[in-house]
Amino acid sequence: MSLRHLTDIEARVLATLMEKARTVPDSYPLSLNAVVSGCNQKTSREPLMNVSDPQAQEALDALKLLSLVFESSGSRVTRWNHNFQRVVGVPEQSAVLLGLLMLRGPQTAGELRINSERWYRFADISSVEAFLDELQERSAEKGGPVVVQLPRAHGAREQRWAHLLCGPVDLAASTGETGADGASSSSRIEALEREVEQLRAAVQNIYEQLGMSQPGHTE
Repeated sequence: MSLRHLTDIEARVLATLMEKARTVPDSYPLSLNAVVSGCNQKTSREPLMNVSDPQAQEALDALKLLSLVFESSGSRVTRWNHNFQRVVGVPEQSAVLLGLLMLRGPQTAGELRINSERWYRFADISSVEAFLDELQERSAEKGGPVVVQLPRAHGAREQRWAHLLCGPVDLAASTGETGADGASSSSRIEALEREVEQLRAAVQNIYEQLGMSQPGHTE
């Protein structure tokens, strides 16, 4: 099925529903508050966003018109489900890859395999690449390509993939060689540094709860 291009917020809302359906099924479908919290997570998101309640509601209403989401019945609080796989017409593995690309931005096949662990376990990188190739070569009858392989960035060993659900990608900018002296690489490094700090804090918290000192740390 051919869809109009999504806005960045619509893509984030949709992908958040897709993620939570697989990673926290007991909390799914999601309320508006849960959707907003998921959109604004500080981890596993690129870029980071600050989506407001009205913006998320507007996105949900727009996605509902496209049949990509629907409301659940039988609850006092309105809850939302995604309908991505059926509407776009892709298998589960392809839906997982598209959801991750919408949430985390361009990634290599290896990164997608690692990041998909809680969503779906791919046997190997080759299977990830096979589904990406299929999505890139989709026929016009099925709606056309929904991913693109980006040019290899300077110094990178592998090429990254990006989704096309929000429209064409600026292939030149995606290499990180244009703009202010590698700003693209800088933002990725900063995101990684934030994740490392959060992991360190989590590990420290575990040691403190166990009444232990981290190896190599002195009082």
